[in-house]
Amino acid sequence: MNFLKNLLQRRGKGEDMSDAWLIVGLGNPGPEYEKTRHNIGQMVLDELAKEVGGSFKKHSKASAVVVEGRLGFGGPKVVLMKSLGYMNTSGGPVSAIAKFYDIDPDHIIVVHDELDIPFDTIKLKIGGGEGGHNGLRDITKALGTKDYYRVRTGIGRPPGRMDTADFVLKPFSSTEAKALPFLISNAADATVMLIKEGLQATQQRYHGAAS
Repeated sequence: MNFLKNLLQRRGKGEDMSDAWLIVGLGNPGPEYEKTRHNIGQMVLDELAKEVGGSFKKHSKASAVVVEGRLGFGGPKVVLMKSLGYMNTSGGPVSAIAKFYDIDPDHIIVVHDELDIPFDTIKLKIGGGEGGHNGLRDITKALGTKDYYRVRTGIGRPPGRMDTADFVLKPFSSTEAKALPFLISNAADATVMLIKEGLQATQQRYHGAAS
């Protein structure tokens, strides 16, 4: 994350946030969920906010908390956002924040947990299906399009016959917990690279080919 410290600086007070990127971290609210697999998107946002040097504050026009920042001196502006509602109601707050800052879907990045790729793996895409992810499904419905970016942060599949819902709502295993800080850091770096260098270059860096 060292290069992030050089890329991200706290925004100036009263700065115009038009032309910003909206970065959304998916998860559920409350301490009982904050360390679960389903909340890794919000963990990544916490990492980005820490590097920006800001703290999340309740937004006046949406059920969400936000941090506003900038990628480098004079670089792209970003709005970091976490919904205050549950995962399956993410769409309304995302749509409201996007409308407030006048951000189009092609400048929205959603960081989320991904069952279909192994733990400690990151893949990126724009558009396509939601893979059964209720948070993505609600965002697509609210935005009226699938054409926003996703940073898919791998959590892997549940072992044996464990129910998927039970799996995603449990904390990471002790073995996974040791690698988790690196996964969070890499996902944050991938998000910044996506904005700075584009989708194709970031895909090549993190998974070698477009998906």
